[in-house]
This record gives sequence, structure tokens and C-alpha cells, in this order.
Amino acid sequence: MELYYSFSALIVLASIFSYLNYRFLKLPSTIGIMVIAIVVSIFLVSFGKTILPRTFGHLNNLMISIDFTEVLMGAMLNFLLFAGGIHINIDDLKEQFRPVVIFSTAGVVISTFVVGFGMFYLLPLVGIQLPFIYCLLFGALISPTDPVAVLSILKQANVSKALETKVAGESLFNDGMAVVVFTVILQLAIGNKVDLGVESIGILLLKEAGGGLLLGVVLGWVTSRLMREVDDYIISVLVTLSVVMGGYLIARQMHISGPLTMVAAGLFMGNFNMKFKMKSVTQDYLIKFWELIDEILNAVLFLFIGFELLMIKDLRLFMIPGALAIVVVLLARFISIWGPTKFMSFKTRFSPQTVKVLVWGGIRGGVSIALALSIPKNEYSNIVLSITYCVVVFSIIVQGLTIGKVANPKKIAKEEEEKESVTLDRRNYL
Repeated sequence: MELYYSFSALIVLASIFSYLNYRFLKLPSTIGIMVIAIVVSIFLVSFGKTILPRTFGHLNNLMISIDFTEVLMGAMLNFLLFAGGIHINIDDLKEQFRPVVIFSTAGVVISTFVVGFGMFYLLPLVGIQLPFIYCLLFGALISPTDPVAVLSILKQANVSKALETKVAGESLFNDGMAVVVFTVILQLAIGNKVDLGVESIGILLLKEAGGGLLLGVVLGWVTSRLMREVDDYIISVLVTLSVVMGGYLIARQMHISGPLTMVAAGLFMGNFNMKFKMKSVTQDYLIKFWELIDEILNAVLFLFIGFELLMIKDLRLFMIPGALAIVVVLLARFISIWGPTKFMSFKTRFSPQTVKVLVWGGIRGGVSIALALSIPKNEYSNIVLSITYCVVVFSIIVQGLTIGKVANPKKIAKEEEEKESVTLDRRNYL
């Protein structure tokens, strides 16, 4: 019942903040909810103990009672990733397969080390001494773009389909690599012996990512066949729910990636079911159901992120290190995108405008905070959590609100045409 009360309180707060945002702030729903939650958190941290001690105590106890890492990584993320995967066209993803794979693997590794080295050498300049292994750990948890934040914000941005697929596809698939890198570095940080051989890490990645994708495809294929035989919207909704909830339990027991299982299952079911004639009523109910689930859980998640401020001690002490981390993370994002695009340039076109959107559209969110909270408590964990929170808040609010202005479809199209023209001229000359 305690979990029920906690979730009820969050739903009530999310609905109130959503209403206030709609009436007054008029920001994108999820960003507006998070902004209001942060403002409320700052007010409570500053004056709550004297003006509203009971409210501050209740809200603080609510956040303490909820294991954000378990709730997000073990429950909410599965629903949100399945809902995101079910709406992505597999043909669009195939066209962008190469950049998506490289950005979600090599890009994560490059960014991890750039952030790690950057923070290790720059943090002492602002009076923070953080061991190199924890700088790398921060790099690992902040490098993957958050699929929930990206998918939520891309809905508001007017970007081309190809560019949207690149950004969304990368964010959906980089979990596997990020979790493996984070897990290995965390084990090193807490003193456990880890086999750092290429073969050992390759097997771990294959099990974590490959196993998750394979399980998702199997679940998607089996349930899609079942739905093909019974074209009923109630059963269709129940079947998709069982895929998410049951699929996560299976993935957990097999020690493979639950998020990637949900992405693969959502992609398979969303595209397989388009190949046979589902009744329009059934299809309409199914799409609207998952859109509603997506919106509700996004509202709760961004409320969570806003109220996580209550869990961070002395955030003001880490504002300057946080600002430094924002610059380092953006630079690392640029390097991790620009480098691979040069490697892929002989086959794939990447104009300067496209690179700019890919860099600015790499939004961090709840996944990074959840990973930061999963670090065992020690003298460094609060530092990592605090600078992670600064980067995430900047990423969601500043990058999220401006990505629509950065993404100029006409300019991107013009640059791509010019690049294509240069490429054809070179071929004709040769």
C-alpha cells in the first residue's frame, strides 16, 4: 500500500503541475512539469524547514521512500521504450542503421573517455578532487543520450524524418553499450577484480545487448502471431502489456538488457502488425493506449527528476563544477559525433547543420540520474550525483527548449543537396 500511496501522490502532483504549465508557462508538457518541480524543490530546500516543515518533511520522505533507480530502470523505462519502439518505422531505421550503430557504440566509448579525462584535469581548477576512475564513471553514465527525454522532446521539434531517426535510434540502442561500460568501471571503482580483456568485455556486451535484442525479437514475433489470430483491441492491449511486464521479468532472470528487449519487441510488433490488416478500431485503441501510457509516465518521470533536487546535499557547492561538466559533456558529444561522421563520410552524408543537431539533440535525462544514484554511497558519490544533476537539468531545459530552433529543416536540406552535388561532380570528374 505504501507504493500505491507514493504513486498516487506523484500522479496528483504531476496533474497539478501539468495544469499549471498548460495555463501559465506554456512549455512542452514534460519540461514544464520538471521546471515547476525544480522551483518547488528550491523553495522547500531554502524555506521549507521554517515555513512549511510538514510539507517539506512529507515530500522529502516520499522521495527517500522511492528507489528511483529501481523504479526507472526496472519499471517505467520498459513501458516508455516499448512505446517509443512501437512508433518507429523499421524501414526508416534500416536507412540510418550504420550511423545509429556507430553512434550508440563507438560514440558512447569515445564520449566516456573524453569526459573522464576532461573532468580529471579540470575539476582541480575549481577545488574538486575526484579520482580518475570516478571521472570515467561519470563519463560512462552521462555519455548515453536518454531515450525518454529525446523521444519526448523530438515530438515538439520540427526535424526531418531521417534526422529524427538518427537521434531517436541512437538513444534507443545506446543503453546496451552504456550499461556494460558503466558496470565495468563501477566494479573497478569499488575495488572488485574485473577481467578487462577484449574477449571478456565482448562476451559481456554480447550477452547484455545481443541477448536483450534477441529476446525482444522472439517476444515480438510470438505475440504478433497471437495478435494476428485474434483481432480484438482489449486482447491486443493485454498482450502488449504482458510483453512489457513479462518480458522484463524474463530479461532480469536471464541477466540481459531489459531496455533493449523492450526496444526490439516494440520495433518488431509495431512494424509486423502493419503488414496485416488490423481493424482500424483495434489499431486506433492500441496506438492511443500506448500514447497515453507514454504521456502519463513521462509526466511522472520528469516530476521525479525535478524533485530529485531534494535528495542532493549542498547542490550550491557544485554549481561551478556542474557548469564545467556541462561544457565538457557538450565538447565530448561533439567529438563523439564529429569523429564517426568523418569515418562514415565516404558513404553517408553529414552536413555541418546535421552534426550540430545531432550534438545539441543528445539530451541527457533520468537514466543518467538513475545510474548516478546506483553508485554505492561514499565520499565521491554525492559529487558525481550533483554534477550529473546539473548536466541533466541543463540538457533537458536549455537543449530541449532550443532544439527546435537549432534544427532548421530547410538549411539541412540545402546543405545536403550541395554536398550531394559536390559528390556527383567529383564522381563525374574521376
